[in-house]
Amino acid sequence: MDFFYPNPQNDMWRIMGWLFYGDKLHFVNEQNKFRYGAIVSFCEEKGIALFDTAQAVRRLKGNASDNFLEVVKPTDIADLLRQLPDCHDLCCTGQKSAEILAQQCGCQWPHIGDYVEGHIAGRLLRLWRMPSSSRAYPLSLEKKAAAYGKMMQTIGLLTTE
Repeated sequence: MDFFYPNPQNDMWRIMGWLFYGDKLHFVNEQNKFRYGAIVSFCEEKGIALFDTAQAVRRLKGNASDNFLEVVKPTDIADLLRQLPDCHDLCCTGQKSAEILAQQCGCQWPHIGDYVEGHIAGRLLRLWRMPSSSRAYPLSLEKKAAAYGKMMQTIGLLTTE
């Protein structure tokens, strides 16, 4: 896949469009596809980096559920963070990624919509656990956006005016 959250049934970029531009379709084109260039520019402008918490996985069933995902090789988050010296917040959008990051940060994983503090790569980090942006996750777009908005405000990426 060319980028993160590319499936039109995933609401990540609708959430970001809603929060930052007041338009859930900001990153969607006429063919109901995401505008990759606009998303990359947005992430670069805001300082948002995206990466998987696993370098190699095995799907135990033919679906995207974390329940049937075996992590063969987790990402070395400490090594990744050495390349991002200004990063002090990590955000998970799934239970499996929260487990992997919490283990590497030496902390418990947070409740959905909240964060815990942990240490990795010689720094104190906030580890956030957000609701899944998948439409299979039983929460309205509005409630998901509210949780993401709280996080974005706390870390200083989104201001209320």
